[in-house]
Amino acid sequence: MNRIILVLTAWLFWHQGHAQIRVSDNHRFLSTANGEPFFWLGDTDWEMAHRLNRDEAATLIHTRAQQGFNVLQVVALAEFNGIREPNRYGDWPLNNEDPTQLAVTPGSDPADAYAYDYWDHLDYIIDLAEKEGIYIGLLPTWGDKVAHLWGDGPIVLRESNAEAYAGFVARRFQHHKNILWILGGDRPAVYEGSGAAAGKKFDDRIIWRAMASGIERVLGADAFITYHPAGGSYSTSQFIHEDQWLDMNAFQSGHGSREVDAWNWVVRDHALKPLKPTLDMEPCYEDHPVNPWDGKWTRQRGYFHAHDVRARIYRTVFAGGAGVTYGHHQVWQFLNTIYHEPVNIGDTTIGWEVALHAEAATQLKYLRNLVLSRPYFSRVFDPSMVSAGNGQTYVDYLAAMRDENGSYAMIYFPRNQPATIDWKKLTGSKKTLWWYDPRTGTASRAGTFGGKGMKLTPPSAGDWVLVIDDAGKNYPAPGTLH
Repeated sequence: MNRIILVLTAWLFWHQGHAQIRVSDNHRFLSTANGEPFFWLGDTDWEMAHRLNRDEAATLIHTRAQQGFNVLQVVALAEFNGIREPNRYGDWPLNNEDPTQLAVTPGSDPADAYAYDYWDHLDYIIDLAEKEGIYIGLLPTWGDKVAHLWGDGPIVLRESNAEAYAGFVARRFQHHKNILWILGGDRPAVYEGSGAAAGKKFDDRIIWRAMASGIERVLGADAFITYHPAGGSYSTSQFIHEDQWLDMNAFQSGHGSREVDAWNWVVRDHALKPLKPTLDMEPCYEDHPVNPWDGKWTRQRGYFHAHDVRARIYRTVFAGGAGVTYGHHQVWQFLNTIYHEPVNIGDTTIGWEVALHAEAATQLKYLRNLVLSRPYFSRVFDPSMVSAGNGQTYVDYLAAMRDENGSYAMIYFPRNQPATIDWKKLTGSKKTLWWYDPRTGTASRAGTFGGKGMKLTPPSAGDWVLVIDDAGKNYPAPGTLH
């Protein structure tokens, strides 16, 4: 009897260990295994295992940990010739380009070039992130190894081997408790092919479902799995929303147009049944040229700067996003011209190590701190709180959210513009108002007021967040964590 209890306890511990992050009870957000809020603050580090050595990976991981990021998105079979071009140690991920044959060797000593293989290097990255308190959002493959679209490929994953491959990868890293699984890799699940496959229609859901099955066969149904779709208005919710393995929807508002109403994409996803969390897994990258793919890019068209990044991100989070994934255009590709040519950088090369400290990268922890400084799971999008003065576009749209129990509200002002705020849905006869600076994470008290609302203007140029508290709650200054 005692042996049975011991085995059952070990089984429960093991399975709970692979469900460190889960969907919240209200199905709109994420939480830790013990029910605490988990705000996904990710970074796109797609080529890390393929292009960085151990010391460089340690620099990246430590820097992002200090900056408050808690998810690093990394690809096993990388985008840029990730199967045929070795990593920095001269290792390939597969034998004979066969995803059922991982290129593994006995041992893992980094001082022994034979023993330290491609998967040992990825293991090192995951382990180091775990020590820094960071999750790895692990893509078993970039989408070009599946989809008949653009990219280096080659297409090696099919219905016949996808489950086995994903199972091998899950088994290889099953001892880690800090992996969040991400399928897809910048590709839609249903699409019309390009190049030699132009005009043909493809449905790759059977392949992605096989990968999900391979992961769950090893780790159990509690393994957290989501999907990274192509850019634009695509969302996982359009093709695989009802799949039980999909724990969280995601979309990629992307780097082409500034004129993206991504906050409405969150609303769209949340309107579906069953309700699932959603987030922007790839908004505009900091320092990415705006739509460089038409061959007409000029400096006048410009780059996405820190303000663009903040505006895109704050709006989707205030619309109900379960978090967001930031990206810097020279970090995700780990731009180092000694080793690789730049990808669409416009006319400015700064290198990934300098880009690690770009403005928005140092500021997004203030968003995380802000939303966690008030009741988290009860936040809801409420555009009606801006009764006059709201815009309609990326330039001037104010995004408003509030506590569904009425204890607070937050409104993102993208610029110094007046607006009339209606707070009659909030509790308490008096409201304490604050102006929160998303560039510095500091809050300035604006006073305590009665009534049902008033016309307000941010204190100075730039973007601001207005925080309105039920004065009787005596909340600390916005952004202050207990």
